[in-house]
Amino acid sequence: MERIADHPAVQAVEKELRAKGFEPKVVVLPESAPNAQAAADQVGCEVGAIANSLLFEADGAPLLVLTSGAHRVDTAKVAAELGVAKVGRASKEFVYEHTGQRIGGVAPLGHPAPVRTLIDRALEAYPEVWAAAGHAHTVFAITFADLVRVTGGDVVEVN
Repeated sequence: MERIADHPAVQAVEKELRAKGFEPKVVVLPESAPNAQAAADQVGCEVGAIANSLLFEADGAPLLVLTSGAHRVDTAKVAAELGVAKVGRASKEFVYEHTGQRIGGVAPLGHPAPVRTLIDRALEAYPEVWAAAGHAHTVFAITFADLVRVTGGDVVEVN
């Protein structure tokens, strides 16, 4: 059986982080983390310090929103912020097509092509945030400033 740390999606995340000058320390979780609370319980942090990577369709284009695990994304607010007609949840096929990663393990980067990214301002309240690393059993810690730097995301209010 393939080791989780050797999964191609995890390797893509690590490769992109290194290319952007960040040395990743991917943590393999004993159980999958399909939601923010499960991830927080396993890494021992507040649920708000989990950076959920949620892919949406914004007028048909992929949009990655990195939001605090403590709340939901207000899609109407995000649509207004972007000046698009509609922001809606993406199908699992759309997520995989644009990220190369499966729902539950979508990372903020390591995708086949750049995806426009918004970062929840609420994550700035935490000295360290945790994000998925390409697989539902993997996460990595990063500061808010480094998350903004490595993703090139725009910091906005999403809820």
